[in-house]
Amino acid sequence: MASLDKDLDPVLDQDGVRLTVDGATATVTLTNPAKRNAQSPALWRALTQAGRSLPGSVRVVVLRAEGQSFSAGLDRQAFTPEGFDGEPSFIDLARGSDAELDATIAEYQEAFAWWRRSDIVSIAAVQGHAIGAGFQLALACDLRVVADDVQFAMRETSLGLVPDLTGTHPLVGLVGYARALEICATGRFVLAEEAERTGLANLAVPAAQLDAAVGDLAAALLAAPRDAVIETKALLRGAQERSYEEQRTAERASQARRLRDLAGVGE
Repeated sequence: MASLDKDLDPVLDQDGVRLTVDGATATVTLTNPAKRNAQSPALWRALTQAGRSLPGSVRVVVLRAEGQSFSAGLDRQAFTPEGFDGEPSFIDLARGSDAELDATIAEYQEAFAWWRRSDIVSIAAVQGHAIGAGFQLALACDLRVVADDVQFAMRETSLGLVPDLTGTHPLVGLVGYARALEICATGRFVLAEEAERTGLANLAVPAAQLDAAVGDLAAALLAAPRDAVIETKALLRGAQERSYEEQRTAERASQARRLRDLAGVGE
């Protein structure tokens, strides 16, 4: 897969994560293909830092990965008694207080939460395996473009765990409760055709065309005025939580802001 951030000086490059910025588009790349971009707390902290490092000019953020796999999920070292160097092991976490355990997981979740910020649109370019934490990282983005070799799977349940990296809410929103439960409880693979058919992916393309398809989508998103996209995103994100009448009210308020802004009389 060709690089979308070729020849750009990185804003951040650490712990398997590289951030580059080209005008209104930022690219976050997972850079450990030798381990199929397996994830760790250090990588999560780097992803969180990437979100904090975005310049205000950025409108679209592309998430991509080097190598044949997007992300094979949590690094297996996490399941060893010693865990990662300098990090609490699963056993350590389990022995901690409820507050400590909750705070640690909340910190991990920050790496997955910022992709849906109202001021950006995020696109995951997904090829090969996207397993567990890798699946949830793709789900963290607003949009997903997948290669025809993509293999999504949520394997946490088979390990006696649950998906806890913000993936359950978007998964249910995209494919519905029954299919989401079946995908998570069985841990089966979801391939490109099903992903596109069920709305899990916005578009499925041959692997060789993945970068080009993502570039075209990013360009189309940038063609619309920024504030209109921000308002529209906020409307759509809140639609599931609002009643029909509440959504009508929100539409009116949003349009009033847009009209006043266009007329030059906004706040």
